[in-house]
Amino acid sequence: MTIRQSVWTAGVSRRVLANGLTSLVHPDPAAPAVGVVIHVKAGFFDEPDRWQGISHVLEHMFFKGTPSRGVGQIAAETKGLGGYLNASTSYDWTSYFVVLPAAGFRAALGIQADALRNASIDGDELARELKVIIEEARRKLDNPGSVAHETLNEVLFDRHRIRRWRIGYAEQLAGFTHDDVAGYYHSRYVPSRVIVSVAGAVEAEAAHAAIEELFGDWPVATPGIDPSPAEPWRDGPPRLRVLHGDVKQADLAIGWRGVAESDPVAEDLDLAAMILSSGRGSWFYRGLREPGLTISAGAYNYSPGEVGVFSLALDVEPANLDPAVRTAAGLVARLRDQGPTTADLERVKTLLASQMARRFESVEGRASAFAFAEALGGFERIDREFRNLMAAEPGRIRDAAIRYLDPGTIGGVFYLPDGIETGWTAERLADAFRVPGTAPVVPVPLSPPAGAIPTPTRSRPRDGIHHVALPGVDLLIRPKRGVPLAAVGVYRSRRVKENPSEAGVGSLAVRSSVRGAGGYDSSALADLFESLGGTLSASVAADSFGFGAHVLADRWRDAAILLDLVSRRPAFDPVTVARERSTLRSEVVQAADDMFRRPVELALVAAFGGQGYGLPVKGTIESVDRLDVEAAARWHAEEMAGGRTTVIAVGDLDPAQAADGLAGIFTGGPDRARAPAPFPPTWRRVEAMLTEHRQKSQTGLAMLFPGPARQDPDRFAAEVLSAVASGLGGRLFHVLRDQRSLAYTVMMSSWQRARAGAIVTYIATSPDREEEARSAMLAELARFGTELVSIDEFERAVNYLAGQALVQRQTAGAIMGEIADAWLVGGGLDDLADPAAGYRAVTREGVLEVAARCLVADARAEGVVRGTAGDRAGL
Repeated sequence: MTIRQSVWTAGVSRRVLANGLTSLVHPDPAAPAVGVVIHVKAGFFDEPDRWQGISHVLEHMFFKGTPSRGVGQIAAETKGLGGYLNASTSYDWTSYFVVLPAAGFRAALGIQADALRNASIDGDELARELKVIIEEARRKLDNPGSVAHETLNEVLFDRHRIRRWRIGYAEQLAGFTHDDVAGYYHSRYVPSRVIVSVAGAVEAEAAHAAIEELFGDWPVATPGIDPSPAEPWRDGPPRLRVLHGDVKQADLAIGWRGVAESDPVAEDLDLAAMILSSGRGSWFYRGLREPGLTISAGAYNYSPGEVGVFSLALDVEPANLDPAVRTAAGLVARLRDQGPTTADLERVKTLLASQMARRFESVEGRASAFAFAEALGGFERIDREFRNLMAAEPGRIRDAAIRYLDPGTIGGVFYLPDGIETGWTAERLADAFRVPGTAPVVPVPLSPPAGAIPTPTRSRPRDGIHHVALPGVDLLIRPKRGVPLAAVGVYRSRRVKENPSEAGVGSLAVRSSVRGAGGYDSSALADLFESLGGTLSASVAADSFGFGAHVLADRWRDAAILLDLVSRRPAFDPVTVARERSTLRSEVVQAADDMFRRPVELALVAAFGGQGYGLPVKGTIESVDRLDVEAAARWHAEEMAGGRTTVIAVGDLDPAQAADGLAGIFTGGPDRARAPAPFPPTWRRVEAMLTEHRQKSQTGLAMLFPGPARQDPDRFAAEVLSAVASGLGGRLFHVLRDQRSLAYTVMMSSWQRARAGAIVTYIATSPDREEEARSAMLAELARFGTELVSIDEFERAVNYLAGQALVQRQTAGAIMGEIADAWLVGGGLDDLADPAAGYRAVTREGVLEVAARCLVADARAEGVVRGTAGDRAGL
C-alpha cells in the first residue's frame, strides 16, 4: 500500500531560537482550524520526593492568571476566539494545547505565551486550587483501572520515580507552598526545554515570526536537573499484589519492565502489544473477549523517556478470573514460543498505517506528534520509526517477547471486589505464564464478497454533500481530501419500543450483528475489515443505531459491501449471542463503578421512569438476563421491516463514483412511511432523587432539568447557556471550582434527543460537602433564570460554539457523525449548511428565557452516588 511509504513529516519546518526554544510549523491551508501545542520537557520524573505531584499542580496554575490576565481570563479569552484549550502532565513532559479557527491563531498564541512565561502562582489561588487537585486525586482513586495500573508500576519498580502514585496524595498536596511551585516552575520551565508546535491553516513564515516575537526575548536559563534514581535490572522473583475495594468487577494489571522510547526494541514491543489486542482480529479479542472470558482485554507498551512498562489489562467477572488469566498467559506464551505469523504482522501493519493516518487528520494530533518526536531527538524520527515498524519481521517480535516477557520477572495487581478471595500468588502467576503457548488460529484467506454492479445515479451537491434518494435508502456522500482515509457508515432511526423487561435488546442485537453476518463468522469479519485498514464498529443510541468502518480510501467499496451484509443479514448464532449477552451484562454491572455515568443514569431514571429515555441503552441486569437469541432476531426483523436506511461515506473519494458504487450495493426496498415515535417525549420526573451509597472517595451528583429536544429551535440558546456555565472559563467552573474549591469536575450540558431534551449538571465533590455543592449549584442556576448573562460571557460562548462547529470538522469520522445526527435526529441537511448560524442568532434574552423556563429547582431530577470520606477508600 502506498500509505506505508508515506512521509508523515513532509512540509514541517523547524527553527531554534537564540534562547534554545524550538519552533515547529506544519502549514495546511485546507485545514478548518489551527492547533498550537506547547510541549515542556518536564514531568513527574523531574520531581524529587518532596515535590511529588508538583508538575501537575503547576499545570493547573498555568490557567490561573498572569500579571496582565486575571484568574479565568486565559480560558475566557481563548473561548472567545472560538477555541478550546487544555493540558496534560505525564512522566517526562507537560503539554498545553489550543485548537481554534485560524483567524484567532496570533491572539491565541499570545495568550499561551503569556501563560507559559508569566504564571503568577498567587499564594491564595494556589491554596484554593490545591483543594481542587485533591478532589481530582480522590476521583482517580475511585477509578479501578487507574488504581490497578499505577500500583503495577509500584510493584515492578523499587527505586525509579515511575513507581510513585503520580498525581500525589492529599496530605502532601495540601502542604505545597508558593515557594515550592514557583521554584519548580522557574527551574524547569526554561526555553531550552520548550517546543512550540503549530499545525493547520497557517503560513509557515508568519507562524515562525509570531513565535519569535512572543518567545524570542525569553531569557536563557539553565534548567534544573534532578534525575530519578536509577533502577537496576531485576531478574526476579515474580511479584503480585492483591487489593480489595467497593468495585463490581475485577480489574487486573499484569506486566513487565520494558524499555525506554529510545531503544529500538520499543518498536517491536509496540507491535507485540498490537498483535495481542488491537482490533477484532487480535489474539486477545478472539481468545478472551469473543468467548466472554473478559469484559475487555488490552495489551500496552508504554515507553516514557527513561524506562518502560509492557502491561496487560483485563476487566473480568470474578468468576472468570482464573480462566481469563490462564488464557491470557497462553497467548503471551505463544508470542514467546512461536512468534506471530506473517499474516498476524501484516494485519497490525495495515492497522498501524490507518491509525497513523487518523492521527494526522486533526491539527492537534499532528502538532502533538511533531512535538513529542522532537522532544525525543527530532521530529523526523516519526518517519524513521514508521519505516522500521513497516519493515519488522516476525522473528524480531518473538525475540523481544522472549527477552522482556519473561515469567520470572512478571508483576501483577489484582483489584477485586470486597469479600472475593483467590488462591493466586506471585509464583502461581509466573507458572501460568510458563505454560507452553496455545496453538495459533490460522485464518482462512478471505476476500470481500463480489460487489454489485455500479448503478448510475444523479445528484446535486448541497453544501458539499451529495444526496441520492433510492427506494428505501438515502446515500449521503461528502468528499474530504488530504489524508487517504474514508469513513463509511450504515444507520437507521430506531422504530421499536423497548419495554423494561427487554431493555437492552437493541444493544444485544446490534452487537451480535458484528459477530457474524452474511456467511462470515466474527473472526472472518474481523479479518476482512482489518485487511481494509480498519475495524468494524457498532453504535446503539436511544434514537438510532448503525455500523461503521474507517478504512483506507481505496477500500471504501469493500467496506460498504461488508457493512450491507452486517446490517441486513446478521447470523444470530445462539452460542455467539449468548456470549455477547454475558459480556453486555458484565458491562452493565461495571457501569455502576463509573462515578460520572452512574449518577447521570440514575437521574435519567428519576426523570423519565422505567421507559423511553429512562431505560439504559444497554439495559439493566434484570432485563439483560431475560434476553435470548429469539429476542435479538425479532428486534432486528421488526426494525428492518420499515423506515429507511441511511448510508454515509466521507473521505478521499470521488463523490460521483461513490454514489454509483453505493447505489449498486444498497439496493434498498420499497419506501415505507416513517414509524411513529416509539415512546412519549414528555418529561415525567417520576422521582425527585435516586441515591446509591458506595465506598468511594467522592460523591457524584447529577441534576436533570427539562430542556429543548434536538429539533427545538431553543436548543441553540440552551447550548449557549451551557457554554456560559461550563468548561474552562465558564461560570460554574469559576464559582464552584475556582472560588470555592468544591470540585475538580463541574459541568453543564444540553442533552438533546429526538423526542425529549434536558439540561444536565454534574459535580463530583467530597462526601462531606455534598449539601454545600448542591446549594451552590442551585444558587448559580437560579441566577441564570433571573439575570441576563453578561455581554462578555455571552459573546465568548457564542464565539466558542461557532468556532467549534467548524473545528470539529477535522476528521472524516467526525463529519460522518455530524451528518448522521443531522439526518436521523435533527433537521436534515439544512443543519449542516452553516453550523455556526444557529448560535449567532441567539440573544441574551433568549438565554434568559430558556434558563427561566428550564432551570426550575422544583422540576429537577437528581441522581446521586454517595461516597464515604477518605483518601483511599477500600484500599
